[in-house]
Amino acid sequence: MGNTTNLNVRVDEKLKREAEDLFSELGLNMSTALNMFLRYSVRYGGIPFELRIEKPNKTTLSAMDDVNNDRNMSKAFDSIEELIEDLNA
Repeated sequence: MGNTTNLNVRVDEKLKREAEDLFSELGLNMSTALNMFLRYSVRYGGIPFELRIEKPNKTTLSAMDDVNNDRNMSKAFDSIEELIEDLNA
């Protein structure tokens, strides 16, 4: 890496905290994340990428909790015929 310089950026305090939390979850600090953004932007000639964490909605979280706690699960079938018989019951 060549010579470095400081970059002062003014951002909303809440936005900064949220960004720091996000970058931390991705294993990055603010300086590394901003350097990545700047390098990729220069190479691409614009904003080049989308980096995000998928957050499941309430329905998905509830279903995941059910699976993890063996709740609201359908019974297992040994054959398709057994499944169809149960569906038609």
